[in-house]
Amino acid sequence: MTDDHEAVRDRIAKGLVHTESEAAFQAPRRRTAQIFEYNHTPPGEPGRRRSLLVEIFGSVGERTVLLPPFHAGFGSNVHIGDDFFGNVNLTFVDDVEIRIGDGVMIAPGVTLTTTGHPVHPSRRADFGRFSEPIVIEDKVWIGSNAVVLPGVRIGYGSVIGAGSVVSRSIPPMTVAFGTPCRVVRPITDEDLTTRTAPR
Repeated sequence: MTDDHEAVRDRIAKGLVHTESEAAFQAPRRRTAQIFEYNHTPPGEPGRRRSLLVEIFGSVGERTVLLPPFHAGFGSNVHIGDDFFGNVNLTFVDDVEIRIGDGVMIAPGVTLTTTGHPVHPSRRADFGRFSEPIVIEDKVWIGSNAVVLPGVRIGYGSVIGAGSVVSRSIPPMTVAFGTPCRVVRPITDEDLTTRTAPR
């Protein structure tokens, strides 16, 4: 790798603006062909799907369910723990790492994007952008059509309501929703009794 590439990697790691041309050397890490194949693999071939997930992601745990189609910029920057469930149309904008813990559930239409663009148009020339990693801790549930933005960490056991735009980190064991997403209440032992009796 050249010194120029190292300098760009350093800027990316610091969350600084870089361009498409500057980052083009990373293209071999994209798993576009494998993602296409996964999204077209028949449901009756779970072994093939599993082997493709191992090829696509940086790491993937056991008992992982990811319903196709899903989309990823790279795939190789995504790390998923055990007992993961991802519903249809999950999008990973993984220009840098997305780390997902164990027992995480993600509903349909969710976007996890590590990348944004500068506000001033002159800084968006050549697709100027910045990236910050996302961390989703164990046992998190993210509702349908939520968007998680760069640099966000969602704490253990938390629930993100459907349609939320998560622009700042969420503490553990809380319910949060809205645009922008805000903590509404803690998760308590009272939640162990909800939806247990017939209506």
